[in-house]
Amino acid sequence: MDAASRTDPPLEADEATMVRAFLDYHRDTLRWKVAGLTREQLGQTLPPSSMTLGGMVKHLALVESDWFEVVLAGGDLMPPFPDVDWDADPDWEWRTGADDGPEALMALFDDALARADRAIDEAVAKPTGLDTRSVQPSRRGDGYFTLRWILLHMIEEYARHNGHADLLRESIDGVTGE
Repeated sequence: MDAASRTDPPLEADEATMVRAFLDYHRDTLRWKVAGLTREQLGQTLPPSSMTLGGMVKHLALVESDWFEVVLAGGDLMPPFPDVDWDADPDWEWRTGADDGPEALMALFDDALARADRAIDEAVAKPTGLDTRSVQPSRRGDGYFTLRWILLHMIEEYARHNGHADLLRESIDGVTGE
């Protein structure tokens, strides 16, 4: 994956197509930032942060599964996440992602995206489309999320972490973003 092969959002489209294209653009940006790195490189930090690119990939796989499979659709987290003792190790995905190999990380990430895309497709196909409400309510207890809200939140999540990924990747091998 490189910058030129990322999803390029259309200049004109309906809202659902446009928002999904921007999410795919950010997903592809993360793929670009980790492309070609070894297990050791994916586990490198940029002090003082303990964040790694491997941990970031695993974290975003978890976030995709949580928002789209659990919150939106009312299902369960994808494996391996249900087996984690989150109370004992709340940063499990960040910690263990630093030690995982690139093939395993990308397989997990790609599986998470495929599962998330299925949940998005099902919600968009409903008469309510982007206004489809989540099965799980907000933790604040003030209502339910719409698919639109979740998609926009995920774009924000990726944008923030892709900024981190730019800095981490440059510290590893000098590769910079746009």
